[in-house]
Amino acid sequence: MKRRLKVMTVFGTRPEAIKMVPVIAALKEDVGSFHTTVVVTGQHRHMLDQVLTTFQIKPDCDLAVMQTGQDLTNLTALILQGMQRVFQTERPDIVLVQGDTTTTFAASLAAFYEKIAIGHIEAGLRTDRKYAPFPEEMNRQMTSVLADIHFAPTKRAAAHLEIGNRRKDSIVVTGNTAIDTLKLTVRGDYTHPLLQKIGDNRFLLLTVHRRENIGEPLQRIFRAMKEIVMMDRHVHVVCPLHLNPLVRKQADAMLRGVERIHLIEPLSVRDFHNFMAKADAILTDSGGVQEEAPSLGVPVLVLRDVTERVEGVEVGALKLVGTEEARIVEMASALLNKHAVYEKMRQVRHPYGDGTAAHRIAKALLQRYDWWI
Repeated sequence: MKRRLKVMTVFGTRPEAIKMVPVIAALKEDVGSFHTTVVVTGQHRHMLDQVLTTFQIKPDCDLAVMQTGQDLTNLTALILQGMQRVFQTERPDIVLVQGDTTTTFAASLAAFYEKIAIGHIEAGLRTDRKYAPFPEEMNRQMTSVLADIHFAPTKRAAAHLEIGNRRKDSIVVTGNTAIDTLKLTVRGDYTHPLLQKIGDNRFLLLTVHRRENIGEPLQRIFRAMKEIVMMDRHVHVVCPLHLNPLVRKQADAMLRGVERIHLIEPLSVRDFHNFMAKADAILTDSGGVQEEAPSLGVPVLVLRDVTERVEGVEVGALKLVGTEEARIVEMASALLNKHAVYEKMRQVRHPYGDGTAAHRIAKALLQRYDWWI
């Protein structure tokens, strides 16, 4: 008698959720082959819940691990203990984790302890700098050591895995599931009161949250934003504030009340994707934005010294500018005032996939585990 493959998806943050949405949908489409269980750790509570509500995903289990003032050690321990209980009860055939968060690594370690197979989505990204980004670089490297099947978003990511002695037959190049999600969210007729207020003026979308940028780097970024709007009265900056209180404190102190700089609460994933599509350019330290924007034809200035998303840099859609104030102002001004520079960056490119990654993942699972069902 045919037995369905028991697949458990585990995630805990908004970025993971955004990229897991199409995977869950692809698995649930094929109910004859997959028994799908959704587990969330609640590593990021409010921002995670936004995505779950938007896409009407009801978790089968919620660990609710988020605590005020929580550090990485405590968070990791809570996820390990919580996932141990879930795995011992549910006994999935394989657990799917995504990306490079503490949830990703801790859930993988818990699965390893229970001798449960692990599939790593968005595997193989590397900076090979231990603390850049922190703790994400080591989270994804350690997850790669534990994983049994690696779903690499690009050929370069697959090459990193091979260099790291991962078996070639355990690596599947799928594209990035973030591009799948864009197909569900971006609309040509989208509108929003803030966009109506900005009108025909140009606007830059700013997102910052990296631990390594908190402090002096953020001060330099925010000073650059003030200089940019002072230089051109037709430029606005829209900054959805991350929920990290340290980021919000610095933003409020430096940018609150500055004319044409709009500090707003986090946008829903649908709103954020559509703001991205409408922006003239994006300044960010986010990894996901670097993947999504090239498919939308929106230039990105990366507020980091190094990126693991080098494919976007190579095709010219992303530029690494770091966090030095003068460099940020120089590059943003070039985008806003030099037509040739802007047009070269804004060409629509697809270095991270064609929007069918989730179905490739489902197909690869069936091919690898066809003897189980």
